[in-house]
Amino acid sequence: MAETVVVTGATGFIAKHIIAELLQRGYAVRGTVRKSASPLKVVTALNRAGFDTAPLSFATGDLTADESWDEAIQGADYLIHTASPFPMEQPENPDDVILPAREGTLRVLRAAHRHGVRRVVLTSSTVAVMYPATYGPDHVFSENDFTDETTPGLTPYIRSKTIAEKAAWNFAESTPGAPELTVINPGFVQGPALDDDLSTSLELYRLMARGIYPAAPRIRFPVCDVRDVAAAHAVSLAHPEAAGERFIVARDDTGLFALGQALAAECPDLKSKTPKFQLPDTAVRAMAVFDKRLRTILPELGRVKAVTGEKVKSRLGLALRPGEDAIRDAIRSLRALGLV
Repeated sequence: MAETVVVTGATGFIAKHIIAELLQRGYAVRGTVRKSASPLKVVTALNRAGFDTAPLSFATGDLTADESWDEAIQGADYLIHTASPFPMEQPENPDDVILPAREGTLRVLRAAHRHGVRRVVLTSSTVAVMYPATYGPDHVFSENDFTDETTPGLTPYIRSKTIAEKAAWNFAESTPGAPELTVINPGFVQGPALDDDLSTSLELYRLMARGIYPAAPRIRFPVCDVRDVAAAHAVSLAHPEAAGERFIVARDDTGLFALGQALAAECPDLKSKTPKFQLPDTAVRAMAVFDKRLRTILPELGRVKAVTGEKVKSRLGLALRPGEDAIRDAIRSLRALGLV
């Protein structure tokens, strides 16, 4: 009988790829969705991509409420927790993002503990790695680094991912009999979209295609392919060297201007809409007063950060795709779906 994996936030971009990876590996998958979400879109997207969804079922799960998590997780062997808010615009009240991320993670972990789940794999982010209190100019960020969420200027999203991950580690280390915990820390996630329910990272191309950003801020960030992120989650479920470990999934780096150039190269008809030059940092800070979407990237201004993804290769045996391939496939998928 196939082992069962619960995947929270099943309608998400990363989650759908994780579900596809798990189905290919022979797992039975139970995806959780909010009451207002339709699991039919997930099934349709996976079927269209050629995946057999017969071993896929769904349950209701809300990060802000205790109800339904016992039913959703009961009988599962493993759990992958991807559900967490990632807003395009940063909220006025940071708790609108931080509380669902932290409390939702703890709700899921408590339910997993109650039902004897063997291991939980948590989707975190490189933003929970790259903002420690101090670091040198030549520092290469690794799994040994942790963001200091009290650092002034961090966005609610960065704080939420960091606080949620730290809460998960504290639960795993302080709760007798807690499930084993593994954390995946992806960079800026690219790769093919399976439907029109896009991540914030892919929604960016739609904004560029509309000509909203004639210029781009001068920032760079680590990039990864969603298919590699999915593989890292799936391999981590039962890999003996994954328990109690964090894994950065990132190869190469990119920037907003480079993304715009890639969009113009793949879709020449959009060239006039994409960013034409890079903005000075002072101009970005001034514009962010009026454009809430720009506030998300303010902590990146003036920072040069190198990240290593060596551990996921050496420990889990995963060879990561080049960043340029992930970006290209993301754009091509959006064009094929008629979204840009």
